[in-house]
Amino acid sequence: MSRALARKLSNFLELTDQDKTYLDRITFARETVPADRDIVGFGEVPATMFVIERGMAIRYRVLRGGERQILSFMLPGDLCDLNVFLLKKMDHNVASLEELEMSRIRRDDVLKTYFKRPRIAAALWWSALQAEAISREHIVALGRRRARSRLAYLFFDIYWRLKAVGLAEDNVLNLPLTQAEIGDALGLTPVHINRVLKELVEEGLIDKQRGQVQLLNTEALQKVADIDDHYLHLDAPPREIASYFHDLERLTDVSN
Repeated sequence: MSRALARKLSNFLELTDQDKTYLDRITFARETVPADRDIVGFGEVPATMFVIERGMAIRYRVLRGGERQILSFMLPGDLCDLNVFLLKKMDHNVASLEELEMSRIRRDDVLKTYFKRPRIAAALWWSALQAEAISREHIVALGRRRARSRLAYLFFDIYWRLKAVGLAEDNVLNLPLTQAEIGDALGLTPVHINRVLKELVEEGLIDKQRGQVQLLNTEALQKVADIDDHYLHLDAPPREIASYFHDLERLTDVSN
Protein backbone atom coordinates (compact mmCIF):
# COMPACT_ATOMS: atom_id res chain seq x y z
CA MET A 1 0.00 0.00 0.00
CA SER A 2 1.10 3.58 -0.57
CA ARG A 3 1.47 4.59 3.07
CA ALA A 4 2.34 8.14 2.07
CA LEU A 5 -0.87 8.46 0.05
CA ALA A 6 -2.95 6.93 2.85
CA ARG A 7 -1.45 9.37 5.38
CA LYS A 8 -2.15 12.32 3.12
CA LEU A 9 -5.75 11.36 2.30
CA SER A 10 -6.43 10.71 5.99
CA ASN A 11 -5.97 14.43 6.61
CA PHE A 12 -9.37 14.86 4.98
CA LEU A 13 -11.32 11.72 5.86
CA GLU A 14 -10.30 8.82 8.06
CA LEU A 15 -9.77 5.83 5.83
CA THR A 16 -11.38 2.53 6.79
CA ASP A 17 -9.55 -0.79 6.78
CA GLN A 18 -11.40 -1.58 3.53
CA ASP A 19 -10.13 1.66 2.01
CA LYS A 20 -6.56 0.84 2.97
CA THR A 21 -6.91 -2.67 1.55
CA TYR A 22 -8.23 -1.18 -1.68
CA LEU A 23 -5.29 1.23 -1.94
CA ASP A 24 -2.96 -1.68 -1.31
CA ARG A 25 -4.52 -3.56 -4.21
CA ILE A 26 -4.41 -0.78 -6.81
CA THR A 27 -0.91 0.59 -6.15
CA PHE A 28 1.87 -1.32 -7.88
CA ALA A 29 5.33 -1.12 -9.47
CA ARG A 30 7.15 0.66 -6.69
CA GLU A 31 10.35 1.93 -8.25
CA THR A 32 13.39 4.06 -7.49
CA VAL A 33 14.12 7.11 -9.67
CA PRO A 34 17.61 8.68 -9.64
CA ALA A 35 18.05 12.38 -8.86
CA ASP A 36 17.57 14.94 -11.63
CA ARG A 37 15.62 12.60 -13.87
CA ASP A 38 12.48 13.48 -15.84
CA ILE A 39 9.59 11.23 -14.79
CA VAL A 40 7.11 12.53 -17.33
CA GLY A 41 7.66 15.15 -20.00
CA PHE A 42 5.75 18.01 -21.53
CA GLY A 43 3.34 16.72 -24.19
CA GLU A 44 3.47 13.10 -23.04
CA VAL A 45 0.35 11.04 -22.32
CA PRO A 46 1.04 9.01 -19.14
CA ALA A 47 -0.60 5.60 -19.03
CA THR A 48 -0.64 5.56 -15.23
CA MET A 49 -0.87 7.93 -12.31
CA PHE A 50 2.06 7.86 -9.89
CA VAL A 51 2.44 8.60 -6.20
CA ILE A 52 5.55 10.00 -4.54
CA GLU A 53 6.51 7.60 -1.73
CA ARG A 54 9.87 9.06 -0.67
CA GLY A 55 11.86 12.08 -1.77
CA MET A 56 10.97 15.27 -3.61
CA ALA A 57 10.03 16.05 -7.20
CA ILE A 58 9.17 19.22 -9.10
CA ARG A 59 6.69 20.30 -11.71
CA TYR A 60 8.35 22.71 -14.13
CA ARG A 61 8.29 24.44 -17.51
CA VAL A 62 11.23 25.51 -19.67
CA LEU A 63 10.91 28.55 -21.94
CA ARG A 64 12.44 28.82 -25.41
CA GLY A 65 15.40 30.74 -24.02
CA GLY A 66 16.17 27.93 -21.59
CA GLU A 67 14.81 29.63 -18.47
CA ARG A 68 13.15 27.20 -16.08
CA GLN A 69 10.19 27.97 -13.84
CA ILE A 70 9.50 25.51 -11.04
CA LEU A 71 5.73 25.43 -10.69
CA SER A 72 5.47 23.37 -7.51
CA PHE A 73 7.23 20.88 -5.30
CA MET A 74 5.88 17.34 -5.02
CA LEU A 75 6.27 15.63 -1.66
CA PRO A 76 5.48 12.13 -0.35
CA GLY A 77 1.78 11.39 -0.79
CA ASP A 78 1.41 13.75 -3.75
CA LEU A 79 -0.14 12.45 -6.95
CA CYS A 80 0.69 12.98 -10.59
CA ASP A 81 -1.73 13.40 -12.04
CA LEU A 82 -5.49 13.01 -11.79
CA ASN A 83 -6.09 15.32 -14.72
CA VAL A 84 -4.08 13.24 -17.20
CA PHE A 85 -7.06 10.92 -17.45
CA LEU A 86 -9.25 13.76 -18.71
CA LEU A 87 -6.80 15.91 -20.69
CA LYS A 88 -4.97 14.74 -23.79
CA LYS A 89 -1.40 15.36 -22.66
CA MET A 90 0.85 16.84 -19.99
CA ASP A 91 1.25 20.62 -20.07
CA HIS A 92 4.41 20.57 -17.92
CA ASN A 93 7.32 18.33 -16.92
CA VAL A 94 7.80 16.38 -13.70
CA ALA A 95 11.32 15.53 -12.51
CA SER A 96 13.03 14.13 -9.42
CA LEU A 97 15.07 16.55 -7.33
CA GLU A 98 16.74 13.76 -5.38
CA GLU A 99 16.60 10.00 -5.51
CA LEU A 100 12.99 9.13 -4.86
CA GLU A 101 10.62 6.21 -4.72
CA MET A 102 7.25 6.18 -6.39
CA SER A 103 4.44 3.75 -7.08
CA ARG A 104 1.85 3.67 -9.84
CA ILE A 105 -1.92 3.37 -10.17
CA ARG A 106 -3.56 2.28 -13.43
CA ARG A 107 -6.02 4.55 -15.22
CA ASP A 108 -8.87 2.03 -14.93
CA ASP A 109 -8.33 1.62 -11.19
CA VAL A 110 -8.44 5.38 -10.64
CA LEU A 111 -11.73 5.64 -12.50
CA LYS A 112 -13.24 2.62 -10.70
CA THR A 113 -12.34 4.20 -7.36
CA TYR A 114 -14.95 6.91 -7.92
CA PHE A 115 -17.66 4.25 -8.04
CA LYS A 116 -16.33 1.65 -5.61
CA ARG A 117 -14.78 3.67 -2.78
CA PRO A 118 -16.59 7.02 -2.28
CA ARG A 119 -14.46 7.93 0.74
CA ILE A 120 -11.22 7.57 -1.24
CA ALA A 121 -12.79 9.38 -4.20
CA ALA A 122 -13.74 12.32 -1.97
CA ALA A 123 -10.25 12.43 -0.48
CA LEU A 124 -8.70 12.39 -3.98
CA TRP A 125 -10.95 15.29 -4.92
CA TRP A 126 -9.81 17.12 -1.78
CA SER A 127 -6.18 16.43 -2.75
CA ALA A 128 -6.76 18.01 -6.17
CA LEU A 129 -8.42 21.05 -4.57
CA GLN A 130 -5.53 21.36 -2.13
CA ALA A 131 -3.06 21.32 -5.05
CA GLU A 132 -4.99 24.20 -6.62
CA ALA A 133 -4.84 26.13 -3.35
CA ILE A 134 -1.09 25.56 -3.14
CA SER A 135 -0.73 26.91 -6.69
CA ARG A 136 -2.76 30.01 -5.79
CA GLU A 137 -0.53 30.68 -2.79
CA HIS A 138 2.51 30.31 -5.05
CA ILE A 139 1.09 32.87 -7.47
CA VAL A 140 0.56 35.31 -4.58
CA ALA A 141 4.14 34.73 -3.45
CA LEU A 142 5.60 35.43 -6.89
CA GLY A 143 3.35 38.38 -7.63
CA ARG A 144 3.17 40.27 -4.34
CA ARG A 145 5.70 39.08 -1.77
CA ARG A 146 9.16 40.54 -1.37
CA ALA A 147 12.18 38.23 -1.60
CA ARG A 148 12.47 37.43 2.12
CA SER A 149 8.71 36.82 2.35
CA ARG A 150 8.87 34.44 -0.61
CA LEU A 151 11.62 32.41 0.99
CA ALA A 152 9.86 32.27 4.38
CA TYR A 153 6.63 31.23 2.62
CA LEU A 154 8.44 28.37 0.86
CA PHE A 155 9.91 27.07 4.12
CA PHE A 156 6.51 26.99 5.81
CA ASP A 157 4.76 25.49 2.79
CA ILE A 158 7.14 22.53 2.60
CA TYR A 159 7.33 22.09 6.39
CA TRP A 160 3.55 22.03 6.89
CA ARG A 161 3.03 19.61 4.03
CA LEU A 162 5.76 17.25 5.25
CA LYS A 163 4.39 17.44 8.78
CA ALA A 164 0.92 16.48 7.50
CA VAL A 165 2.29 13.13 6.33
CA GLY A 166 4.44 12.54 9.39
CA LEU A 167 7.79 13.45 7.83
CA ALA A 168 8.69 16.64 9.72
CA GLU A 169 8.55 17.76 13.32
CA ASP A 170 10.08 20.23 15.78
CA ASN A 171 10.17 22.91 13.05
CA VAL A 172 12.92 21.08 11.16
CA LEU A 173 12.61 20.16 7.49
CA ASN A 174 14.86 18.36 5.07
CA LEU A 175 15.35 20.61 2.06
CA PRO A 176 17.44 19.03 -0.72
CA LEU A 177 17.39 22.21 -2.82
CA THR A 178 20.20 24.23 -4.33
CA GLN A 179 19.99 27.99 -4.29
CA ALA A 180 19.49 27.87 -8.06
CA GLU A 181 16.48 25.56 -7.63
CA ILE A 182 14.99 27.82 -4.97
CA GLY A 183 15.54 30.73 -7.33
CA ASP A 184 13.77 28.92 -10.17
CA ALA A 185 10.77 28.41 -7.87
CA LEU A 186 10.65 31.94 -6.47
CA GLY A 187 11.73 34.00 -9.47
CA LEU A 188 14.97 35.16 -7.85
CA THR A 189 18.65 34.81 -8.71
CA PRO A 190 20.91 32.46 -6.71
CA VAL A 191 22.86 35.52 -5.54
CA HIS A 192 19.67 37.07 -4.19
CA ILE A 193 18.65 33.81 -2.51
CA ASN A 194 22.08 33.55 -0.86
CA ARG A 195 21.84 37.09 0.50
CA VAL A 196 18.33 36.59 1.92
CA LEU A 197 19.29 33.26 3.52
CA LYS A 198 22.18 34.95 5.29
CA GLU A 199 19.85 37.70 6.54
CA LEU A 200 17.35 35.19 7.96
CA VAL A 201 20.16 33.29 9.71
CA GLU A 202 21.73 36.46 11.14
CA GLU A 203 18.34 37.61 12.44
CA GLY A 204 17.88 34.31 14.27
CA LEU A 205 14.82 33.31 12.26
CA ILE A 206 16.28 30.12 10.79
CA ASP A 207 19.29 27.85 11.13
CA LYS A 208 20.60 26.26 7.97
CA GLN A 209 22.73 23.15 7.73
CA ARG A 210 23.50 21.12 4.62
CA GLY A 211 20.16 19.87 3.28
CA GLN A 212 18.24 20.91 6.39
CA VAL A 213 16.52 24.06 7.66
CA GLN A 214 15.30 24.70 11.21
CA LEU A 215 12.61 27.32 11.71
CA LEU A 216 13.69 29.04 14.93
CA ASN A 217 11.42 32.01 15.66
CA THR A 218 8.30 30.73 13.93
CA GLU A 219 6.05 33.58 15.08
CA ALA A 220 8.36 36.23 13.66
CA LEU A 221 9.04 34.17 10.54
CA GLN A 222 5.32 33.76 9.85
CA LYS A 223 4.96 37.53 10.01
CA VAL A 224 7.72 37.79 7.43
CA ALA A 225 5.97 35.20 5.24
CA ASP A 226 2.50 36.71 5.86
CA ILE A 227 1.01 33.23 5.80
CA ASP A 228 -0.78 30.61 7.85
CA ASP A 229 -1.66 27.01 6.99
CA HIS A 230 -5.37 27.54 6.29
CA TYR A 231 -4.82 27.31 2.53
CA LEU A 232 -3.81 23.64 2.92
CA HIS A 233 -7.30 22.74 4.21
CA LEU A 234 -5.96 20.22 6.71
CA ASP A 235 -8.98 20.46 8.97
CA ALA A 236 -11.67 17.78 8.80
CA PRO A 237 -14.65 18.27 6.48
CA PRO A 238 -18.00 19.48 7.84
CA ARG A 239 -19.78 16.80 9.86
CA GLU A 240 -22.62 16.51 7.35
CA ILE A 241 -20.15 15.81 4.54
CA ALA A 242 -18.44 13.04 6.51
CA SER A 243 -21.84 11.59 7.39
CA TYR A 244 -22.89 11.70 3.74
CA PHE A 245 -19.89 9.67 2.60
CA HIS A 246 -20.41 7.20 5.43
CA ASP A 247 -23.99 6.59 4.27
CA LEU A 248 -22.96 6.44 0.62
CA GLU A 249 -20.25 3.93 1.42
CA ARG A 250 -22.74 1.66 3.18
CA LEU A 251 -24.99 1.72 0.11
CA THR A 252 -21.99 0.94 -2.12
CA ASP A 253 -20.99 -2.01 0.08
CA VAL A 254 -24.54 -3.38 -0.10
CA SER A 255 -24.70 -3.04 -3.90
CA ASN A 256 -21.35 -4.80 -4.26
